[in-house]
Amino acid sequence: MQDRTLMILSMVLIGGVIAILLTGIGGFAKGGEFNRKHGNRMMRWRLYAQAFAIVVMLGYVWWRAN
Repeated sequence: MQDRTLMILSMVLIGGVIAILLTGIGGFAKGGEFNRKHGNRMMRWRLYAQAFAIVVMLGYVWWRAN
């Protein structure tokens, strides 16, 4: 049951990272006002989301090992 929880949580976190990444790449590709206003912010959010996902997964692995 707990392994399934990690799988679902990981998929949700990774899905969030991918959604932010694709929004940022789409903004870069389109250019214009959205890219000027939000381009760097989207990539920063991706980094934060990615770091959070890694910390959560490593924390879960550490907790299961102990």
